Amino acid sequence: MFNEKFNEVLTKEGVVSITSWSEGNVHVVNTWNSYLVKSGDNKLLIPAAGMRKTQKNIEANNKVILTLGSKEVLGYKDYQGTGFVIEGTAKYLTSGEEFDMMKEKFPFLSRVLEISVENLKQTI
Repeated sequence: MFNEKFNEVLTKEGVVSITSWSEGNVHVVNTWNSYLVKSGDNKLLIPAAGMRKTQKNIEANNKVILTLGSKEVLGYKDYQGTGFVIEGTAKYLTSGEEFDMMKEKFPFLSRVLEISVENLKQTI
């Protein structure tokens, strides 16, 4: 699911927006490209220290939309910069092998946001 262009974006810094919603409440929180860790063929792991409103939304509705990109990665037709929209489902991890691995990389986290990617689309 993760193609070469997406993998290249992850090697460059940029802002990631994570959108969650439930009961009419839409919430957007940000993190960094460098904080995303791929797991398997279709999962992203993200360290979470805050993200309390996001967690509350995910407990009621586990659907999320992420956007990310980098100006440093060539997009379509050699356009300077590229971006992606990701749709998926989310849950929080508070223990286990992946939690421990992420805690080692990002000591500040209190939980790990796990995204099961259902659709990944390059937009630029």
